[in-house]
Amino acid sequence: YAAKPATTNAGAERKIPSAVWSRPESQRLQDQGVLLACTMRSTIKVINWHRRGDYLSTVSPAATSTAVAIHTLTKHLTQHPFRRLKGIAQTCSFHPTKPLFFVATRQSIRLYDLQQQKLDKELKPGARWISSIDVHPGGDNLLVGSYDRRLLWHDMDLAATPYKTLRYHQKAIRSVRYHPNSGQYPLFADASDDGSLQIFHGKVVGDSLENALIVPLKVLKGHKVTGELGVLDVEWHPREPWLVSAGADGTIRLWC
Repeated sequence: YAAKPATTNAGAERKIPSAVWSRPESQRLQDQGVLLACTMRSTIKVINWHRRGDYLSTVSPAATSTAVAIHTLTKHLTQHPFRRLKGIAQTCSFHPTKPLFFVATRQSIRLYDLQQQKLDKELKPGARWISSIDVHPGGDNLLVGSYDRRLLWHDMDLAATPYKTLRYHQKAIRSVRYHPNSGQYPLFADASDDGSLQIFHGKVVGDSLENALIVPLKVLKGHKVTGELGVLDVEWHPREPWLVSAGADGTIRLWC
């Protein structure tokens, strides 16, 4: 089932594939439920799943032209549709309902149409170094976190610049996340190297004449700052108003 290596003409230098698919040879891995492996040439920093489950994307910032990859599980196929990025890729995300794909470099975010294979729009958050992004379940708003302590909300129907810029942390923001059930729980959160998480109310209405309502709700503290690193990642429960955070102190915490 492994993908065949790329072939070259006689006498030409053999091209090393950017990704190699294989079945695990170790019985121990098979016993643990590992069914498939995809080995990349560069270290992967970010992984994101498509809602249908057959696609996932990865970001390997050190890989330059092949930094962003989209993988198809059923075909054991890896593609690099964005080889000419203007900057170093930091993170990426699929649109929740449309064939659109977000790619963030250090200071800009580009939205690509995967069907038309063209750039749809470009966002300018105004941050010095983007760390993370998350797309609202409704698809028209984008949350951006940055290492220069900024939390930015983009309404993509308004402008290329942020609708709202929030500064509540003393150190870098590592992760941002909308609640997936935004209709019942209009919440979003960020995680910072200062060891805290900030919870916000963020209501998006269907009326294009009314802007999103953003209200700070609560600051959560519990992680210890270790080696100048605090809370590294945050994720919501898919159905409940519960939050899970992972810290540099080696703990995972559930907030209810």
